[in-house]
Amino acid sequence: MEEYNKFLQQSLEYKKAREDRYKDVSRDRLFRVAKKKIETTMIGALSTIEEYFGFLWGFNDADEVRTPEQKHLRDIYDEARAKILDRGNTQIRNLESELVNYDISRKKHFITMPVIPQVKGETNDGKE
Repeated sequence: MEEYNKFLQQSLEYKKAREDRYKDVSRDRLFRVAKKKIETTMIGALSTIEEYFGFLWGFNDADEVRTPEQKHLRDIYDEARAKILDRGNTQIRNLESELVNYDISRKKHFITMPVIPQVKGETNDGKE
């Protein structure tokens, strides 16, 4: 009986460790997905600004070709870009530290396939 209790205790400890590990993996996955979405939002916003306003600083032009005004506007854009990226990265770090406070468990997907019993003498296509 003592061996059974020991086995049962080990089994419960193993199950608990597996659940804890699954929660850690789920939290890490959620963080990676959320981080990627924040990064995509930041880069997408910068890309839109470049698309619509890039002509102001000669976005596609070489640095030698730009006018002094375009170079000044490019410097302003570079400062704004750096601030946008810094703030986004700060929010990613804040998200990471916030997720530590939660138990997150990813829902598992199960598919139940109906099984139709085959009548003896029938083939798979229903013909004998």
